[in-house]
Order: sequence, then structure tokens, then C-alpha cells
Amino acid sequence: MKSGTLGYARYCCFATFAIAAFLISAAAQQATNPQEQTSPPATLPAAQPVSEATQSATGAAVTTQTPNDSNKKDDIDRTVLVKLGAGDLLEVSVYNVPELTSKVRVSNSGDIYLPLIDYVHVEGLTQEEAQSVIEKRLEDGGFVRSPHVTIFVDEASSQGVTVIGEVGKPGIYPDVADHRLFEVISQAGGFTQNASRKIAILRKGEKTPIRVDLPRNLADDLSTNVDIMPGDIITVPRAPIIYVVGDVGRPSGLLVDNGQLTVLQALALAGGTNHTAKLGGARIIRKGPNGMFETRVEIKKMLEAKIPDVTLQADDILFVPVSGGRVMASKTLEVAMAAATAATVYSVHP
Repeated sequence: MKSGTLGYARYCCFATFAIAAFLISAAAQQATNPQEQTSPPATLPAAQPVSEATQSATGAAVTTQTPNDSNKKDDIDRTVLVKLGAGDLLEVSVYNVPELTSKVRVSNSGDIYLPLIDYVHVEGLTQEEAQSVIEKRLEDGGFVRSPHVTIFVDEASSQGVTVIGEVGKPGIYPDVADHRLFEVISQAGGFTQNASRKIAILRKGEKTPIRVDLPRNLADDLSTNVDIMPGDIITVPRAPIIYVVGDVGRPSGLLVDNGQLTVLQALALAGGTNHTAKLGGARIIRKGPNGMFETRVEIKKMLEAKIPDVTLQADDILFVPVSGGRVMASKTLEVAMAAATAATVYSVHP
């Protein structure tokens, strides 16, 4: 009986120990992976911008490029391209050496004279390049140890933009770095009444000009407001003129600043033909590689839609003779040219 009681006691102790070990193991496992019992099923994170996703993944802010950053970069690039030239007025200073501060103008040979180092050739160099040249000369000569030179351009005479042609005030406009086409045209007094909207910009060092077709209303297309670089030559040509003379309501020169005109459109703008006009004897007088030549135009058939309308070119003369007139064929050119010279010029906007 005593041995049975002892065996039962041993069994109870073993069972108690086993239960305690199981509870300790379960508690440890729960502490190690709490989300396995308490957290809901995992889900994918919500979509977010690339910059935010990078920031959340790395814990650091990430800077993305904006349009303003791009514009700033373009401004820096334009500044780097500006080079010194004859006539520029420069202010040269050396850090912590006020005695070497000089205000000098670049000579026609492209040199400036500075204390201690004599003449320095700076034409064709950017400000940064010229600063490096002067620093090297000062250090190599043993005048200043580790010099820091700064060049400030007071007058960029060599970097002026030239505006010629049909503007209010043609001329050279200095200090137009980081400006755009509309601003420079405004400085030059704007377009004249005879100005074409087909602008040519010849850039320094380039042989082929940049062609810009401006809208009649500049605000309609701001993409044509291109950057203007120092040294650019902007040409604003006279708009093409088409002359309509002879037996018409209002003999005139039609200035077409943008677009094109046909024979019937030109006649309508010139007041139409008179009742005495010889519609079958009209001529287009055009300048070719071998001189002036004539082309007969059947206006009556055009009006009856029997033949297609004809597109006129710049400087064409549309001559409509008087019916029954005795103008010899050989004299048609002379009469038309004389009439075109006396015609009043009107601006049209097709």
C-alpha cells in the first residue's frame, strides 16, 4: 500500500512538471511571434508616389527634380556659355587682398592689364576660366598664396544682342543674358506694321540660323518664346507683299505677315474687279531665276469653278487689264510694275 502511494505521488509530480514545461514553451513561442495569434492576415501596402515610397523604405527624404529645378539648370547652363570679349568692363578682385582690386576693360586684342601679373588674355574665356588663369598667374609668380579671384562683369558690351529689321528701334542691346525672345523684341520697340512673324536667330559660332514662326497673338503659343543667348543676331524680315493692280476696286499691295493668299482672295481684298475689267487677260508677274516672267490667269473660269484657284507667292503682281484696252503684250510688265510701285500697302492676316 505504501509503495502504491509512493508511485502515485511520483506520477503526479511528473505530470505537473510536464504541464509546467508545456506552458512555459507556449508562452515563449507567443512572445516570439505575437502577430501569428493577434494580427489579421497580411495585406499589400497602399500605392504611393515613388518619392514617398523611397522615403518610407530608407527612412530618409528623397529629393525629386521639378520643372523649377530644370529651369534653374538651364539658367546655369546659359551663364556658363557666356564668354568675355572686347569692350567688356570687368571688376577683378582677390580675396583678402584689396590692393589688387581692379576695374578694367577688355581691349580690342582681348587682353586686360592687372597689377603684378601684367597683361592677361581673357577673350573667349568664361568668367570661371578667366578667374582660374589669373589665380595661376598670381600663384606661379609667388605674389599670393592660394589666391581666390572673383570677376564681376559690369558691362557686357561684347555680349549684346543685335536686333535688325522690322522693329521699332533696331540696334545692339547689351546685358540681355537669361532673357527670352519676347523680352528682347519688346526692348527693341516691338514689331512694325510691316513685320513678318517668321523670325531668324543667328547664334554666335553657328552658320545656320534658328527659324521661329511666331503666332499673330504671341500669347497663343508661348513655346515660341525661345531663349536668347549673348551675341545672338535677331532678324525680323519684312512680311511678303502681294500686289493687285489694274482694273480693280482698290489697287494695293497686300502685306501677308503669316499664311498665304490665292488669286480670288487677293482680288476680294483689293475690292474686286471693276465691270470694265478683262477677266480673261489677267496676268501673274513673278520673279524667277532668269528675271521676271508672266503667267496668264483665267479669272472668269476660276469664279465659275471651272479651274482651281491659284496660290500666289511673295512679291507676285496680279495685273488685271481693262477690257478693250490697247495695252500691248510687251508693255504689260511695265504697266504692272508702275502700278505696283504706286499701290498702297495694306496688312492682311489670313
